[in-house]
Amino acid sequence: MGDTKGSRRILVWKSMNLSAEIDRLLDLMPASGRMYTKLVSKPKQSTVIAATYPLPWVEVHPITINFDLWQKLPQPQRDLLLLHHVGGLLNARQLKLDLYQGLFAVGATGTVIELIRGEAAGIVTLAGLTVLAGAQVFRKNRKDEAVLIADEAAIRVAQRRGYTETEAAQHLLAAIESVAQIEQRNLSVAEVVRSQALRAMAGLSPLNQ
Repeated sequence: MGDTKGSRRILVWKSMNLSAEIDRLLDLMPASGRMYTKLVSKPKQSTVIAATYPLPWVEVHPITINFDLWQKLPQPQRDLLLLHHVGGLLNARQLKLDLYQGLFAVGATGTVIELIRGEAAGIVTLAGLTVLAGAQVFRKNRKDEAVLIADEAAIRVAQRRGYTETEAAQHLLAAIESVAQIEQRNLSVAEVVRSQALRAMAGLSPLNQ
């Protein structure tokens, strides 16, 4: 089936209910999410929802969902969970673009220096600047920081969709815990860090659930 909704990229679903959920989730996303991500049904996936770090040569990034597990979550939790993954992918994409721009600037600077000096010093300078730029990108993209940025992005979009900041934080917090229960596992270290930050945003004490 062709794409009848502009930049929306979805698969052909057999279930009308599933099709309605996909449409609802697409409407929930920010416009950039609809442009650069696609929702893919993955029934055999052991996790509720998953997305991988965007590769440089991939333009549209898949978010895979096991809808059998997905339907076990209340709608507000599904909303915030999806927005978290969309926010994470868009942030990673922006970092990738920033890296390209930075490397271009470094390359241009190094070339000018080498032309002026006519010696190997330009190459050394270029290498040093490249290392510094790479270190900065790595720092920004550390997993613990990246997931917190994705949570903040999810809450911002949710506020434009009718949730208050407190409600969005509470639903995302609950979604983290619900997903761990559905997947029959303990919270990861990153999820514990996220939960602490979300409790603070929701006005909950560390001991409140």
